[in-house]
Amino acid sequence: MRKRFMGAVIAAVAMLACSALVVAQGRGRQGGAAAPAPQPAQGREGTAGPGGGQAPIPCVNQWQRPNGCAKPTGTLKPRDLSGVWMRTRGSANLGDVSALLTPAGRQVYNSYKPSFGPRAIPPAFGNDPIGNCDPMGLTRNVFTEIAGRTFEFVPGPDRIVEFFEYAHQYRTIWMDGRQLPKDPEPRWMGYSTGRWEGDTLVVDTDGIDERNWADMWGHPLSPRARVQERYHRTSFDTFEVQITITDPDYYTKPVGGETKVYGLQIEKGMDDRLEGFCVPSEEQAFNKTIRDPAAGIVNK
Repeated sequence: MRKRFMGAVIAAVAMLACSALVVAQGRGRQGGAAAPAPQPAQGREGTAGPGGGQAPIPCVNQWQRPNGCAKPTGTLKPRDLSGVWMRTRGSANLGDVSALLTPAGRQVYNSYKPSFGPRAIPPAFGNDPIGNCDPMGLTRNVFTEIAGRTFEFVPGPDRIVEFFEYAHQYRTIWMDGRQLPKDPEPRWMGYSTGRWEGDTLVVDTDGIDERNWADMWGHPLSPRARVQERYHRTSFDTFEVQITITDPDYYTKPVGGETKVYGLQIEKGMDDRLEGFCVPSEEQAFNKTIRDPAAGIVNK
């Protein structure tokens, strides 16, 4: 992994002079690890595809799986979300909801220095948590903000596990009727319970660690933030999700709500074979070799 990474580092250096935003696609980087020029890096949060989503990655059946590049087909089962999914339509952020920030929310918002959106600055001068290999957290993982990365639903008898390709993070959605904890110890993915309302999976989450950013634009989350996701499978190879954040400490009303569309994926090829962990030592090497020099910072 380290040899592949350093090879990618050397190749990427040549691109720095002419690129408004360098994303180390081989390592699934965006946000705190990419290296934009000083101008705002809007519109480059993922590989553009139809409707503003992610462009499909060409299939190369490296695993020699029978029919590995064949498009998945089957019959719609609305309550079965199993499979590997990638955002194909809808943005990888909340949009500009800064006008809805409370005074306390704006104070935290102003302390965050993102590398995307209307306040974008070079990552070397920013403080996006993922630049230090901190977890992306719940909403940023569900947004699949890292270009071309996917997540998978793995259903069980009493829970659904949602596994995120980037950094190999996961969360558990409990489906056994339990209630959310009253006074939870904060954690990156929070605590999640789910239920079916007709054919829509409704997931409620609280107890989210306030170090999380709600999105790559640097919108904050308070300890009282509550997230609701509504997943609805509209066809065999498509589902929609609406994510709403209710956070009375930081926002004057709920934010989010845009419908995002995800498509069922086939095998990806070379990218599919790489490990997706965020390794601090490799992150530091990336910063020293690419991110900092791109911003004019000389490391000794």
